[in-house]
Amino acid sequence: MASREDGNQTGSRAGASAITLRAIGVLRSTLRSRSEAPRQGDEGAPDAWLEVEAWAAPALEGLAVGDELLILTWFDRSDRAVLRVRPRGDAGAALTGVFATRSPDRPNPLGLHPVTLRAIDGTRLLVGPIEALDGTPVVDVKPVI
Repeated sequence: MASREDGNQTGSRAGASAITLRAIGVLRSTLRSRSEAPRQGDEGAPDAWLEVEAWAAPALEGLAVGDELLILTWFDRSDRAVLRVRPRGDAGAALTGVFATRSPDRPNPLGLHPVTLRAIDGTRLLVGPIEALDGTPVVDVKPVI
């Protein structure tokens, strides 16, 4: 990649910058493998505990049981090289770009999960339903507005 006089890079990575995510916690779920997990939370997924790291505990202030939240996860067991899939694993479906699907296999495997906050126990949040696997890193929690 070349650098121009103004300091901007040229080439296929122009405008790209390093991104660093830090997990704020981890999910503890009864789901242990992708074969056990429903494709979406509203398709029979269980509730799960989000164990928040101690350093992130102050960020929980203001949350209340019953809140509707968006949990952002990092699908650490996904295949980042996958760019096209057959939607919902349907062998008869046409190959489709992952940006047009909810496939967990994608270049940046971020999961977005609408959930309800069911209980708060210190730095643990019971949320659900959520289709993420046990041990899935959580990178953010946002309220539904």
